[in-house]
Amino acid sequence: MFSAIAAIGFAAISNPPRRAYPLCALIAAAGHSIRYILMTLPAEQVHIVPATLAASFAIGLMAVFLSPVVRTPAETCLFPSLLPMIPGIYAYKAFGAAAKCALGSTSGEFDLWFMVFARNFTLCTCLLLCLVVGATLPIFIFKKISFQATR
Repeated sequence: MFSAIAAIGFAAISNPPRRAYPLCALIAAAGHSIRYILMTLPAEQVHIVPATLAASFAIGLMAVFLSPVVRTPAETCLFPSLLPMIPGIYAYKAFGAAAKCALGSTSGEFDLWFMVFARNFTLCTCLLLCLVVGATLPIFIFKKISFQATR
């Protein structure tokens, strides 16, 4: 529910037609739910990186196939739906750890905070790449459908 609200807020920034707001909310909620289910419910829980890739691919598919219903380009519904999944906490932790590296007084303290920085920065970068790749693949795979709203 919270990702749906955030998607509506992000969609409002780019000023899409009003008929696209419910679709953005639906796609965002479904995508975030997919990632959450993959990470928590199975016996073999999926790591956040492949779960994000699968969820962003699902968001891309939903945007490509549902955007013609509201007669908007797929990107109009795709990007606001992806934004609630941006890994802000990992970026925050990475740059906080970088500051603690710079302010550390011992080499052991520096090593600890650099390890925290490297882990969070790598995870944040991987998640962002998964969001981009997963969301744009359906647009390239289903070119005729995804560009039919712009013709």
